[in-house]
Amino acid sequence: MKTKKILLRDDEMPTRWYNVMPDIPNGLLPALDPETKEPMGPEKLGAIFPMALLEQEMSQERFIDIPEDVQDVLKIWRPSPLVRAYNLEKVLGTKSRIYFKNEGVSPVGSHKANSAVPQAYFNAKEGIKRLATETGAGQWGSALSFAAQKFGLECMVYMVRISFDQKPYRKSMMHTFGASIAASPSVKTHIGRHIREQYPDTAGSLGIAISEAIEDAAGRDDTNYALGSVLNHVVLHQSIIGLEAIKQMEIANDYPDVIVGCCGGGSNFAGLAAPYLPEYLNGKNIRFVGVEPASCPSLTMGKLAYDFGDVAQTTPLLHMHTLGHDFIPPGIHAGGLRYHGMAPIVSAMVRENIINPVKVHQLECFEAGVLFARTEGIIPAPETCHAIRGTIIEATREIDKPQTILFNFSGHGLIDMASYDKYFSGDLHNYDYPKEAVEASMANLPKI
Repeated sequence: MKTKKILLRDDEMPTRWYNVMPDIPNGLLPALDPETKEPMGPEKLGAIFPMALLEQEMSQERFIDIPEDVQDVLKIWRPSPLVRAYNLEKVLGTKSRIYFKNEGVSPVGSHKANSAVPQAYFNAKEGIKRLATETGAGQWGSALSFAAQKFGLECMVYMVRISFDQKPYRKSMMHTFGASIAASPSVKTHIGRHIREQYPDTAGSLGIAISEAIEDAAGRDDTNYALGSVLNHVVLHQSIIGLEAIKQMEIANDYPDVIVGCCGGGSNFAGLAAPYLPEYLNGKNIRFVGVEPASCPSLTMGKLAYDFGDVAQTTPLLHMHTLGHDFIPPGIHAGGLRYHGMAPIVSAMVRENIINPVKVHQLECFEAGVLFARTEGIIPAPETCHAIRGTIIEATREIDKPQTILFNFSGHGLIDMASYDKYFSGDLHNYDYPKEAVEASMANLPKI
């Protein structure tokens, strides 16, 4: 009998996170203070982040213990299943074996809770009462709302306006967990009011929402800021995905030749891929494929440079693939992939030719998502559709070549059905971000 799902017991859940930073060839360049252009220490960042997370952000320890209180919450849904996509394989006619790590089983339907829980825990432990954050598709806002409630914190979410309008049930989920929500740009912050005056019809961007959340956090002693992707400590927390997958693939008596994930800020893909890096460096032949939207192509068309993480230029300067901090993307329905920059960890792995970035269009991704729903029975989030499309490309490039493909099913799409409605009605269109527009958005990169 075929084994469809490979499950781990609660006591087999990893008790340590894997920190990939010490293993990346040629390392990472440090974050810089935007005022001095010198490497940034923890003292300034301590105004909006707890010290425990800053220590993780800069740590060179390969493994970091997961606190027991964090493990207790993660065990609500972890370990997550590893699933063999037999039906998708059959429809594609491929000899590839396709597995996916189902992160859609979390209480909020995505991988984002893997980092939201420890972030809320470390903030609460240091006496913080309130968290401010941004959200694109609403998955991170939902996750932090859930996690904040678990540890008795208030949560303020600045939600990118286009997603605020497109995804009403994400707002319902956040409200259910007790969060307050504002459409970004909002009237609550100075930067929000300024953007609204300049661009009254703007769809917003993650860069703007980040600026609002940071301004909120910096203005209150009881409030810290929380970020759902990009930063090193977020990638650290997400490594639990890949650590579980390694155990599960061993049970399946298989090993991935190809690892695929969608890329917006980079955390879900890095969470699956990074724990495999040591074996790759030891000679294992693994192809890492990061799939991004053609409308927001930071890896395939952006520049590896120091840049701000937000529009208001309040964040440290991060060395990352970027389209420019003032980049405002089109309103594609994969809201979680509409960010101008990529995690420094992912960017460094692209720099070292470890990760192969590819860009795909919106319509082919929804087509792949519908095929997956009809074969495997799970409706994927628009972001996850990009990983599925990348997987299909890999599985059908050499259709008679037997290989093992592992991809991260980063979240389900049950709260994204309005996007599917638009797809079925023909209201969605492909969008290539023009080269000239990319060049214009990168013209204001900081001079380092």
